[in-house]
Amino acid sequence: MKTIGIIGGGQLGRMLAMAAARLSIRTVILEPDPHCPAAQVANGHIVAGYDDDRALGELASHCDVITYEFENVPEKSAARLAAERPVYPPARALSISQDRLTEKSFLNDCGIPTAGFHAVDSRADLDAALQLFGGRGVLKTRRFGYDGKGQWVFTGAGDDAGAAFEALGGAPAIFEEWIDFACEISVIAARGMDGSVVSFDPAENEHSGGILRVSRVPARVSGDVIEKAKIAAEKLLSALEYVGVAGLELFVARDGRLLANEFAPRVHNSGHWSEAACVTSQFEQHIRAVCGLPLIDPARHSDCVMYNIIGDDMDDIPRYMMMPGALVHLYGKAETRPGRKMGHVTVLSPR
Repeated sequence: MKTIGIIGGGQLGRMLAMAAARLSIRTVILEPDPHCPAAQVANGHIVAGYDDDRALGELASHCDVITYEFENVPEKSAARLAAERPVYPPARALSISQDRLTEKSFLNDCGIPTAGFHAVDSRADLDAALQLFGGRGVLKTRRFGYDGKGQWVFTGAGDDAGAAFEALGGAPAIFEEWIDFACEISVIAARGMDGSVVSFDPAENEHSGGILRVSRVPARVSGDVIEKAKIAAEKLLSALEYVGVAGLELFVARDGRLLANEFAPRVHNSGHWSEAACVTSQFEQHIRAVCGLPLIDPARHSDCVMYNIIGDDMDDIPRYMMMPGALVHLYGKAETRPGRKMGHVTVLSPR
């Protein structure tokens, strides 16, 4: 019986552990929070920091292969583990995704178009970027931003560049061109050890306050856009010699362009619908990939809408529990807080 080590004990680690259990695969998580969601379902839990050398050694000793549920795993930790056990996805995917400037450049090198961008390391760089892109765009920290954090939007209407630069603490940043988009989509894809790639149907996503709120499948885009999105995901995973599941977020511009926004080297929030609408979810595909098991076609049996349950949305759970065709998945978090992802609900409809 194989054992997978999972760095991180949040809801993604929880769902990976649940998928592994269905295949009689054990899981051990490394997570400093003793009450994390994944601890409720994993076979073992090492309570320690992600950079704790002793804990990393213990994790490696218990497991056949290591994976992770979030992209900000310290590079030194990934390297430490890789010296003893296979680590998937590869450390290169981590290092590229952890820096937005490196990520955008890599996507372009793969032949995947993105919005225009400009490195910002000083106030002068920011002024140059604003001039280059007509005063409109988004200033983002290059590292550690998520769910809209570490960002400043410029609308072209008297924005205070000095305040924006100070708000980001002078950290290395990137300025991204403003895209007039019709919608945002994401494609979840898996690549196996043999190089085979399978992709889920793209989801159409709605965000509020930088947080994903709703994912709809099928996306309301043309078949050509869907095919291009899947091709882009395959290009990305092949270039990285990837093993596992990744999520690629894209803008569908009003002028018809398909532009990559970012990728996540892990299972992705916009793919949670797959546990209800597909025989094989993104979580099982990831477990299959990192264990060298065959990937299968993730065909949908239903159309669906997935709603994130965030903060006080928990008050709506009794209604969802009574709704025909709704799969409710709660993450076991004891405390409800504004902006905190507490679960998700996928509502199915016949195709």
